[in-house]
Amino acid sequence: MDKITKMKELLAEIGLPARQQSDLCALTMLAMSAIKKKSSWNSASNEWINIHNVIQFISNNYGITYAENSRETFRKQALHHFRTAAIIEDNGTATNSPNYCYRLTAEFLNLICSINSSDFKNKIQKFKENHESLAEIYRSKKKLTKLPVKINNKDFTFSTGAHNRLQKAIIEEFAPRFAPNSECLYIGDTIKKDLVKETDLLSKLGFDITLHDKMPDVILYREDKDGLYFIEAVDSVGPMSSERIRDIKEMTKNVKLGMIFITAFLDFSKYKKISNQLAWDTEVWIAEMPDHMIHLNGDKFLGPR
Repeated sequence: MDKITKMKELLAEIGLPARQQSDLCALTMLAMSAIKKKSSWNSASNEWINIHNVIQFISNNYGITYAENSRETFRKQALHHFRTAAIIEDNGTATNSPNYCYRLTAEFLNLICSINSSDFKNKIQKFKENHESLAEIYRSKKKLTKLPVKINNKDFTFSTGAHNRLQKAIIEEFAPRFAPNSECLYIGDTIKKDLVKETDLLSKLGFDITLHDKMPDVILYREDKDGLYFIEAVDSVGPMSSERIRDIKEMTKNVKLGMIFITAFLDFSKYKKISNQLAWDTEVWIAEMPDHMIHLNGDKFLGPR
């Protein structure tokens, strides 16, 4: 029996839905376990792997090519469900980070290694008996590592990762210092994209909220100053470049308020790596030195102090 068919049978055996027993899902799992066409099952491993490398492994070892822009398909059809079923886990970084990876859980790796062994049926039975408690363990693990944050006087939690640690700092450190009395109109999470989205107020202010993909990471509104703060929380990609500002201005062409464009970084080394991409007439805030800002706006602050 070929490896794809055998993996599909295993996914069915442990109770995954029919849609997660597809060729794509089976190939994803084979890539994650580093099982090639002629590999023995007991050689399976669970090294960290990103979606790009999953696609490359499938192409190199099974001759099936998926386009790079199909990464979201892999995430939605396979990896999201595998993680929910507690047969894989992620490393907790931001989903848009090139360092975001997955790996098999040790329990599921052990099950794959036992395929074709004499005690495979017993191991399947034990895995299924313990699976609900195992899934709960992994859910609890994710819950314990959530980042609590208070937004607009309501309690929320961010998922883990550098990007969300920075967003937490923007709300708790940047806003009180540089946008006091502001209200958060929008902030996303690496898992739940619209963690806070004040749709009614955004529409009232003139936002074209149908352009969801153009939303910056954080939008703060300061009513007493008739001002909006557009903030990009940057770990590795996505600063306030000229192109990014153009996108935001398209989304806000009917907004009459003053606008400030800010790129936030966790530390100065992150800022240095990406500083050449920043647009003029924008601001920089660095979480490790929260009382200061860098102004990239010409002669606005030139003169005696």
